[in-house]
Amino acid sequence: MLRITVTSVYVDDQQKAQDFYTGVLGFTTKHDIPLGEARWLTVVSPAAPDGVELLLEPAGHPASQAFKAALFEDGIPFTMFGVDDVQAEFERLSAAGVRFVTDPTPAGPVTIAVFDDTCGNLIQIAS
Repeated sequence: MLRITVTSVYVDDQQKAQDFYTGVLGFTTKHDIPLGEARWLTVVSPAAPDGVELLLEPAGHPASQAFKAALFEDGIPFTMFGVDDVQAEFERLSAAGVRFVTDPTPAGPVTIAVFDDTCGNLIQIAS
């Protein structure tokens, strides 16, 4: 049976991304392994330290740069994180200086909001 163990988000700067994803969003670093100029750098939810890892992957390849830029320009989130309460998370992250491009909005059976991760991506949260 297949299972998801790692998924990626392309970032412009791995250290900036680590600082944002851990210091602001609240994830914890799982792996930080030097690999030449880049690192195998993953973060996890403190609620699931052995769960799915998010790889903060360098966006060095021209195709990843173009893909990331097109999604951002078109306002399309790169990925989505689940939260218990979008409004509460919106307020917590806004107070921490996170710039939201979409305020909490009902979308059928869920509520969503979208923020800028400061690393070239829009990220959607949903509950």
